[in-house]
Amino acid sequence: MARVPQASYLDYNATTAIDPDVLQSMLPFWTDHYGNPSSIHSIGRLARGWLDEARTRTAELWKCKPHEVVFTSGGTESNNLAVLGTARKLKARGNHLVTSPTEHPAVLESFRNLEQQEGFEVTWLPVDGWGRVAPRHVQGALRPNTILVSLMAANNETGVLQPVSEVAAICRAAGVLFHTDAVQYFGKEPFASMTQFGADLVSVCAHKFHGPKGVGALYVRSPFHPCPTQMGGPQENELRAGTENLASVWGLLTAMEKFWTPPVFQNSRNAHFQAILRSCLDQILEVRVWTPSSGFLSNTLSFSASGTDSLALLAALDLEGFCASSGSACSAGSLTPSHVLKAMGVESELANALVRFSWGRDTAADEIHRLADRLPRMVEQVRSGRRENVVNKARIVGEPETEN
Repeated sequence: MARVPQASYLDYNATTAIDPDVLQSMLPFWTDHYGNPSSIHSIGRLARGWLDEARTRTAELWKCKPHEVVFTSGGTESNNLAVLGTARKLKARGNHLVTSPTEHPAVLESFRNLEQQEGFEVTWLPVDGWGRVAPRHVQGALRPNTILVSLMAANNETGVLQPVSEVAAICRAAGVLFHTDAVQYFGKEPFASMTQFGADLVSVCAHKFHGPKGVGALYVRSPFHPCPTQMGGPQENELRAGTENLASVWGLLTAMEKFWTPPVFQNSRNAHFQAILRSCLDQILEVRVWTPSSGFLSNTLSFSASGTDSLALLAALDLEGFCASSGSACSAGSLTPSHVLKAMGVESELANALVRFSWGRDTAADEIHRLADRLPRMVEQVRSGRRENVVNKARIVGEPETEN
C-alpha cells in the first residue's frame, strides 16, 4: 500500500478523516456484536437492541421521533430516497417539482430522471450572482399540482447558505413537501433540532463531519412515508431494504453526538483563515471570489482565476503539497464547467477554473500562511503554461503566433 504523502489537506468539504473516538466506537460491532438485527436468535436480538439504541439516541439529538430516523448508505442515497421516493409517492396528487440548478448532483440527477423518464415537470429556480434562491421565486413557482420543493442548506462548491427555513414556511403554507440536502451544513453551522429547517425531509452524511464513509441518514417527518427506492426487505420502517450496517450506524451516531453541538468546523480560526486567503486573492489580478462575505460556510472559500483552469491549478497546488478541489467530489475529473457557476451566470472560462479551499479542525495557521505565500506564483505559472500551449499549438497547425 502506498504511503500517504505529507500534504496540507484543504478539501474538508469532500471528506474528513474518521475521528479516533468514532472509529473506536465502531469496532465492537465488527467483532462482538456482529449479529444481523433481523435474526430472531439471541445474537441477532442483541444487535437489534444496539440498532434501536442508536436510533433512539439519534432521535434525542434530532429532537424527533425514532421512527422519523432512516439510516442510509450516505448522502446520495438519502437525497435519492427523499426526491424519488416523495415524487413517486405523491404522483397521483400532482406531477410538478421545484428545485434549483445549483444542487448537488445526487439531487440534480434525481430530478432529471423524474423529468425525462417518469413524466414529471420540473421548475428550475433562478439564482442570484452568489447562487442564492430568493424565497419569492419559490412562491411564484408553486402550482396547484406542485408536490415537492428541494433546496440545499449549504452549497458544497461555494459555501453559500440558502434561506431554507423561509422556503420551508412557504411550502408548508401551500401544503407542499419540502426537502433540504443538509449534508454540508452539519458540523459547520449551529444545530438545535431538525425542526429548525422547517423541512419534511433532511439529508445527512457521516463522512462530512469525521464519521465513516458509507453511512448517512434521512429525517422523514411523520406521518409521511415515501416510496422506498431500495427493495428487498422491511428494514428501516420499510423505507430502506438491506441488512443494517450497524458498525457504521454507530459511527454516525458517535460523530453526530461529538461534532454537531458545538459544530466541529465553527471556530475562531475560520474568520482569520478567510481574511488571509481573501487578502491573498485580492493581490492576484483577474480573480473572482465566489464565496460571499456573509451567509456562507466559514470554512469554505472558492474562486476562479482567469487564464487558468481547475485541473491545471489543482495539479500545481498538489505539486506544492496542497490538496484542494474544483467542487463536488462526485464529479471530480470532469472537464465540464462548474454547473453551480454556470447557473450563477458565470462565463464558461471562469466556470471551468473554479478552485475550492475548505479547511477543518486539523488545519494549522502556518498551512494557510504558506498557501497564501505560494498561491500567486502558482496562478502565474499556470497562466504562463497555458500561454505557451497556445503558442505551441499555433506553431503546429501553421497559424501565426499570438503575442501575449
